[in-house]
Amino acid sequence: MEYNKSITDMRPGDEVEGFYVLRSAAVRVANTGKPFLSGSLADIGGFIESVAWDYAGPVNGDDVGKVVKIRGRVGSYRGGPQLIIDRLRLAGERDSYDVGRLVKCAPIDREETMRGLRELLESIDDADYRAVALLALERRGEVLQSIPAAKSFHHGFLGGLLMHTANMLRIADFLAGMYAETVDRGLLLTGTLLHDIAKYREFRFSELGLVAEYSNEGHLLGHIFMGALEASELCRELGVPEQKAVLLEHLVLSHHGEPDFGSAIVPMCAEAELLSLIDRIDSRMEIYSEELAKVKPNHFSERIYALDKKIFNHCELF
Repeated sequence: MEYNKSITDMRPGDEVEGFYVLRSAAVRVANTGKPFLSGSLADIGGFIESVAWDYAGPVNGDDVGKVVKIRGRVGSYRGGPQLIIDRLRLAGERDSYDVGRLVKCAPIDREETMRGLRELLESIDDADYRAVALLALERRGEVLQSIPAAKSFHHGFLGGLLMHTANMLRIADFLAGMYAETVDRGLLLTGTLLHDIAKYREFRFSELGLVAEYSNEGHLLGHIFMGALEASELCRELGVPEQKAVLLEHLVLSHHGEPDFGSAIVPMCAEAELLSLIDRIDSRMEIYSEELAKVKPNHFSERIYALDKKIFNHCELF
């Protein structure tokens, strides 16, 4: 019996036990008239089709996305591996398992990244923008550190929003120095921090913290509008001058660049223009990183929806 064996390493004849994510599940009825559970289990490496015979619950399709503990053996079905489950239950509060083994997490030290992010924001010279940034970080730091930046488009893993925001802040800081005569560094850095701040309201999250679906507010309002509203409320609470508050709201409202990409308005100041470009750079580079890992050297990918094109892997390092 092997404990928490990686799904990619499972072979027919293996006996396994451990914690996995319920990827899909449906209670069906066999020809014998007895119920069984048909579905699949997943970990960070992949998934395996699974079946539990003579099983009617309590685990079912309503539990998709949750962690389950199983015991079973690997067989084969229609030319592929199939896990035949003998015992199955939902993971409980007293169970201990490594989330990083089950779902993808940002490849960063989150605590160290948060410290660096705070230091960068504390270096903002403008007292108003610095106060807004630090108050936002104080109130939203926990969700910023944990949630994904998207459902599947880019940085769709635990800690993804922190990774995306920190990457963007480093780029913003560099470009603010390069274009110091044109760009207000405090405005750009604070707007960068706030640009996706409302993602925690846009989504509903699974038991593991991944994006399960859009919330009602996400469907009806979206994170851009809710982020601008949050920026406005922070400024009002701190007594920030109205012109600065409006500029921050503009950066959030325009950070997708064009209405066709979801932006409420086009960027109309240098900082808003830079923010929209920085967001595009980091999101697209993450898509390249994730997709190139799936492409053989010297081959093209299939068409990638988020990029609206194929990409070429020219390097064996990927």
